[in-house]
Amino acid sequence: MKNVLLSLLGRLGLLRPAYRGYEALRSLTPSDKLLRGEDGLPLPPARLRTRVAGTPDPAWFLEGGRLAAESIRGALPVPLESLDGVLDFGCGCGRVVRQWRGLEGVHGSDYNSELVAWCRANLPGRFEVNAVEPPLPFEDGSFDLVYSLSVFTHLPEPTQEAWLEELHRVSRRFVLLSAHGDAYRERLTPAELESYNAGEVVVRWGGVAGTNLCTTFHPPGSVARLAGERFEVVLFAPEGAKGNPQQDLYLLERR
Repeated sequence: MKNVLLSLLGRLGLLRPAYRGYEALRSLTPSDKLLRGEDGLPLPPARLRTRVAGTPDPAWFLEGGRLAAESIRGALPVPLESLDGVLDFGCGCGRVVRQWRGLEGVHGSDYNSELVAWCRANLPGRFEVNAVEPPLPFEDGSFDLVYSLSVFTHLPEPTQEAWLEELHRVSRRFVLLSAHGDAYRERLTPAELESYNAGEVVVRWGGVAGTNLCTTFHPPGSVARLAGERFEVVLFAPEGAKGNPQQDLYLLERR
């Protein structure tokens, strides 16, 4: 029934606004405008937390960001502090980037201008708006590290390829990203599972790319194929993206 309704909304061109309405309903919670994290930084409002984390729960928003930062540090072969320039691509309302308070050269980018505006007003760092498709408003080779958590999980394959080309342009060393892998096999339909087992990237609701409704599944080897000659996969950690439960973690090094 759910898929039938979603298909109908898609044909009517109402899928994106309907999903935004669903997010708004999920974010209904008592006012928490004055809440702050232990880091002293303010929390974004519930509707923004829901948009990036799927839940308005402030405790999970903070803990998920902490765990994600731990995953990033653990995946890197060098200390994060030794890197010159860090970009959170798909920064949302700062769930992870707030963890780098005190670190120089921190940047964030997101296609949602409201989320970027909140980050600019409340978090340290430079934040920019990008479109669903490239380019980014940064010069070539601006960052030693670009990380992108739970972003490629919501993009169609051609858009992923375009963004990997763009991240290759703005990065100097590392790109780190998360993906839905084997841990999500049981959620696939028989037809989707057949494609997945054949090594194909599976995409649902690609017409609403960038929302949590658009869901992408990456079988082993598909990220290396998408990276092509641009990057070498130097780390693959199944379900290693802590803070993004059950997502795989990939560390790519620029060729």
